[in-house]
Amino acid sequence: MTMQIMSALGGVGLFLLGMELMTAALREMAGSGLRRSLARLTSSPLRGAVSGALATAAIQSSTAVTLITIGTVGAGLLSFAQAIGVLYGANIGTTVTGWLVMVLGLKLKLGVIALPVLFGAAMLSLLGQGHSARAGRALSGFALLFIGLDMMQGALTGAESLLHPGLLPGDGWGGRMLLTALGMGLVALIQSSSAGMALVLVLLGTGSVNFAQAAALVIGFNIGTTVTGLLAALGGGRAMRMTALANLLFNIGTAALAFPLLDLVAPILHGTGLGADDLTALVLFHTGFNTLGAAVFLPFTARFAALVERLVPERPVPLAEALDQRLLADEGAALDAAQGVADGLRHVLFSALAKALGANGDLRGLASVSVQGADVIKALESYLSQVRISPQRTADQARYVLLLHQIDHFQRLLERCRQRDRIATLRQEPQLRRDIAALSAALAREIEPRRLERLSNLIGTRAARFRRGALLREHVGLISVSEVFARTDALRWLVRVAEHADRLAVHAQEARVVT
Repeated sequence: MTMQIMSALGGVGLFLLGMELMTAALREMAGSGLRRSLARLTSSPLRGAVSGALATAAIQSSTAVTLITIGTVGAGLLSFAQAIGVLYGANIGTTVTGWLVMVLGLKLKLGVIALPVLFGAAMLSLLGQGHSARAGRALSGFALLFIGLDMMQGALTGAESLLHPGLLPGDGWGGRMLLTALGMGLVALIQSSSAGMALVLVLLGTGSVNFAQAAALVIGFNIGTTVTGLLAALGGGRAMRMTALANLLFNIGTAALAFPLLDLVAPILHGTGLGADDLTALVLFHTGFNTLGAAVFLPFTARFAALVERLVPERPVPLAEALDQRLLADEGAALDAAQGVADGLRHVLFSALAKALGANGDLRGLASVSVQGADVIKALESYLSQVRISPQRTADQARYVLLLHQIDHFQRLLERCRQRDRIATLRQEPQLRRDIAALSAALAREIEPRRLERLSNLIGTRAARFRRGALLREHVGLISVSEVFARTDALRWLVRVAEHADRLAVHAQEARVVT
């Protein structure tokens, strides 16, 4: 008995290790293309559900797809309502693992041939480079799945004498609720609904649980993965907290739909050609109730998103909130979040400068952004120092460099914001009023980088002429030396503000193009 338990636990461990290896390798192979595809294809919740299902089926990780989605929401590339569609699809896509386990592991019994496959995959991973090495790791993980599954099957064969349906809660509503809670706790413990699904399929195949009990456990698995995500997101950014809460509420709603339908659909599933046996019927049930939940929620996605946004309020300092530590698991999502924060700071900074240079000369925004901006820059620097990008991901490396350039120009521009006395000097020069007004309007509207660059060059040219004129007036005694210094310092301030604003806009646009 002890050896059986140890072997079963070892099988679960191998399965979990295989899932981790395969998911990480597949995500690396997908690269930033997966993130770009999600942002491009998710124009509506329905398309988001389809792309979320395909992405999750491709990389075998709803968690990774959720991280990517959070990053794109934080960067402003997706609305929250569009992102919810991806969550619907991720729940459907994650059921593909159950089909793989049932068909390849339990029916075709690939555990035996997985051993030589593991040897070849390990050699490919160790000796290969780039895509070959990643393919080797993915194949190694795939082989470990079935080796672990084979161990679980071998350990639990004959376990029906020790664990049988009569020992578990009864088949009434109360018993099913207890089994659902047990499923939630199991997944919270092992942190993988796929491993839980594999274990239940093995138990169902050995007769240790009946179909209704297995179905109740599977419903619990769905909720269990979201509960752990919700707990992990409590200290995270708003995008992560909203996503985790939406996922939890969606799965609770889906479970509420699945429970009353279980007795109705069980004979239907067993009556189909596909679901003639319990194993296939369970996997069909898993896919079916997740698909049904998505179909029911899709028409109400906008209202659902609005409800979640009301339940998760903004924090007092929202500018750097998107820099969520949990996004560091996916460098693309982390860079999306960092660029989103940079875009937000640029908007606030440009708005403050526009008001300061405007007709009313409102300097309050500059005083505020000088303090707030410094904190955001520190948060960005700390966050980016933790981002690790593989040498093969050249696009992400380029985005990283562009973010560093933006931080440099932010620091220089924030330093100019602390030199507010220069603005009063500039206002005393009638020849510069048009340039000041033009720059104020350009910053307020955040005009496209090319137009801002032309304005910056024009201001630089006029400032050079004005500087020569100031020096000539001092030479003939019309103004004092101290006035010359004050005016040239103010001119330099105006030119530098225009230049740094131009560079910030250009680097942000380049980062979007690289993405």
